[in-house]
Amino acid sequence: MSTNVIILLILAYFSVLILISYLTGKSSGNTAFFKADKQSPWYVVAFGMIGASLSGVTFISVPGWIEASQFSYMQVVLGYIIGYLVIGTVLLPLYYRLNLTSIYTYLETRFGNYAYKTGASFFLISRIIGASFRLYLVANVLQIILFDDLGVSFWQTVTITVLLIWLYTFKSGIKTIVWTDTLQTLFMLIAVGVGIYFVSDSLDIQGGNILTYVLDSDLSKVFFFEDYKSANYFWKQFISGAFIAIVMTGLDQDMMQKNLTCRSLKDAQKNMFWFTIVLTVVNFVFLSLGLLLTVYAQQNGIDAHKDDLFPILAKNHLGITVFVFFLLGLIAAAYSSADSALTSLTTSFSIDILDIEKKYSEEKQVTIRKRIHIAISIVLILVIIGFKYIVQDESVIQKLFVFAGYTYGPLLGLYAFGLFTKWNVKDKLVPIIAILSPILSYLISVNSLKWFGFEFGFFILILNGLLTFSGLVLIRRQ
Repeated sequence: MSTNVIILLILAYFSVLILISYLTGKSSGNTAFFKADKQSPWYVVAFGMIGASLSGVTFISVPGWIEASQFSYMQVVLGYIIGYLVIGTVLLPLYYRLNLTSIYTYLETRFGNYAYKTGASFFLISRIIGASFRLYLVANVLQIILFDDLGVSFWQTVTITVLLIWLYTFKSGIKTIVWTDTLQTLFMLIAVGVGIYFVSDSLDIQGGNILTYVLDSDLSKVFFFEDYKSANYFWKQFISGAFIAIVMTGLDQDMMQKNLTCRSLKDAQKNMFWFTIVLTVVNFVFLSLGLLLTVYAQQNGIDAHKDDLFPILAKNHLGITVFVFFLLGLIAAAYSSADSALTSLTTSFSIDILDIEKKYSEEKQVTIRKRIHIAISIVLILVIIGFKYIVQDESVIQKLFVFAGYTYGPLLGLYAFGLFTKWNVKDKLVPIIAILSPILSYLISVNSLKWFGFEFGFFILILNGLLTFSGLVLIRRQ
């Protein structure tokens, strides 16, 4: 495929997103930007959240994980189901009862201002790093397959990428994203379906036999009970999956902001129910694609592994159709996650850190929010460029989950303490506990094999949350 055709494809795609932004952006007020006027249909939110949850990380990293880890990731996905159940039955009723714009306002009500600012700050750190991880992966792929040939440097690729997101989100924020994410989820799923069809055809697997082929393969082993010390031991990954879902969806302003645009709690719970079912199936489909790609590479002697597997095969070996849909799916997966991250970061910084709803008139709030939107975009650009020199050999999804264990752990501990105890705490000491817990978790994790003969893996999130919870017990008011 020529460079000009790729550029035209990308421009056409973004023209559609900007058109949707224009159609949904008639209102530029903060109510539309932050809450979509609480008029989003639940089924649109549910479908759009699939793309936001999966992102470009899943699109690239999950298929590339099969060679080393088989289908062990499904253990984490099965744990998600428990986590989403907790979100639907415990957290969503709380958020709707308090009529929250930012979910971290709960911490102020429950503990005080220091806890509130601490929770919001940890979200900001978590989401900036998480969104940057995701966008780094996609920008790197676009750099390899397109921009290197044009003589465009990596920093310019990243700047263009973030600028395009800003362009279609700056006016109506979450109101636009609810609809653009739906379109992007559709493109992503079509891309995966096309990939499976062409790879299975290349492997001479008939359509009706694909599932049988996947299930019969040694690479599709899901459950690992053999070694409790191993990072992929079932109970470690299953329990970690439940907690990952709770913190990365239920305690994450990015994901919950979409749920809070639904018309009612009942609609939001419907959204979570169907989202859970579809997401579980979609993750299995991604893993199946990864298995087929891995087998194809092995049979044809192609040197493509981990995050390079899908891009190399799509570009050089599977034909023009797969490559076109790979590009569309990659861009869709990346932007469906990144656009909502930019909006949620703007929301949280505006409301939680600057308190604009308490301090300024509505007109002034809009002006400040627009400036913050630009500032967050610049921060994302700088962090993504920084990752170019940090990320080396591991699959990005693995790095993302490990990092989440350190940054979301304090949020897990704070919310668990708030929901399941009636104690108050010495509010000014909360930031100290929230900072010490990840540090202690890291020290325990890096020495765990030597000290306990045990590898924490994703389980670090639970350790971190437990340390935070224990620290809050120590500083409770008598």
